[in-house]
Amino acid sequence: MKVDITNLKKWIGKTEEHSEIIFATPMAGLAATLDHSANIAPQMGDALPPAGHWLYFLPKSPMREIGSDGHVKLGGFLPPVGLPRRMWAGGRIEFIRPLCIGDTARRLSTIKSVDYKRGKSGELVFVVVGHEIFAMDQLAIKEEHNIVYREAHEPGKSSPVTKRAPETAKWSREISPDPVLLFRYSALTFNGHRIHYDRPYALNEEGYPGLVVHGPLIATLLMDLCCQENPSSSLVSFDYRAISPLFDIETFTVNGTPGDDNKTASLWAANHTGGVAMQAEAQFQK
Repeated sequence: MKVDITNLKKWIGKTEEHSEIIFATPMAGLAATLDHSANIAPQMGDALPPAGHWLYFLPKSPMREIGSDGHVKLGGFLPPVGLPRRMWAGGRIEFIRPLCIGDTARRLSTIKSVDYKRGKSGELVFVVVGHEIFAMDQLAIKEEHNIVYREAHEPGKSSPVTKRAPETAKWSREISPDPVLLFRYSALTFNGHRIHYDRPYALNEEGYPGLVVHGPLIATLLMDLCCQENPSSSLVSFDYRAISPLFDIETFTVNGTPGDDNKTASLWAANHTGGVAMQAEAQFQK
């Protein structure tokens, strides 16, 4: 499949805007999904945890606009990249002020860049989307989200070998990504991508060995690890990059090592063999 990158670059600068009230129900669902029994009844004025904003400003396209993979059909706000595999590749988040339950919030999204590359795995298109979230007309969160589009899986082709995760971590938690966890997160984020809940589709159509763990769920678990292990500090920035996918057929770990000044931390998710699935850097403020 030939990618018309000249046409795709016409999407650079395109914007869209969503507004909504930050209700408590999604946060109660996230707390239950993360097994936080103490936070299942959030109140008006409570600040969202890091990554909580991913449960709001969700596109709600009608069924007639949904493609065979569960995503919205090509075109619209995102450029119409014809490559069939779309993945959440990473991003950068700056937490400027709290986004709180009850706030009237607005998100302005902009296509920042569209780039093409041909690698060992074939054609790749990288799209960077910028988001600015305003709470009561004040900038609360600034974010860049990286999306990568790839060619279809070739049967019989082996997956690349992932690099080894660090052997030691001061913080560590084991995660069992069963189908219920993945279904709950798909529901919370209104994510219809079938690789997260439709096993026959994930195996037979996209060539994965199991259901795929959501990239933002892994990032959320890493940010949650920071909050649990460093409760006296606030997360002010989080920079993360997906390295390799994780699947529901094996447990994985989220890990971290704080810096000497306790103002930073290096974080990673590792698969059951010790390979790195996601890397991240966090910055804190007392």
